[in-house]
Amino acid sequence: MALTSTPPPNLGDPAPTFVLPGVDGRRWDLDSARGENGLLVMFICNHCPYVKSIQEKLVRDCGRLMDHGIGSIAIMANDPTDYPEDSFENMGKVARLYSYPFPYVIDSSQQVAKAFGAVCTPDFFGYDRDLKLRYRGRLDAAGAKRTDEPMRRDLFEAMIQVAETGEAPAEQIPSMGCSIKWK
Repeated sequence: MALTSTPPPNLGDPAPTFVLPGVDGRRWDLDSARGENGLLVMFICNHCPYVKSIQEKLVRDCGRLMDHGIGSIAIMANDPTDYPEDSFENMGKVARLYSYPFPYVIDSSQQVAKAFGAVCTPDFFGYDRDLKLRYRGRLDAAGAKRTDEPMRRDLFEAMIQVAETGEAPAEQIPSMGCSIKWK
């Protein structure tokens, strides 16, 4: 596991386009994943301890973001050759196990991850209703530890602000996690 942090965001950048297959049998793109007030694009995988530690929080927060008109999509861009836990079949198992309220899609070519500039799992990109980048930061301060300790929900609060005002939060703390496993 190579610990990696996200670089500072290029706020205002447009969301790169994509069409990717989901574990639900559908093909997903920006328009089919977005909500009326924005879109959260998450780069996650199955094997990363940072992602494993936040599964329940992702489900909770993305479900609540839908109530605010924000869609979410999770993209798995790792090369599963050396990480079989990240296979498409296992992606489906994880999505069902946690009852993901968002599409879970695979970026086999890794071109989408490169277009976004994704570097780690998890890596979060929050877009406004015009699909302009407004947030790139962490979920919360827990990192890879599972905790029920109350803490600020950075990602959730940022996306609610984006939905309500269209503005980026002034403070954006980088996300950290395992590096994307490039081919």
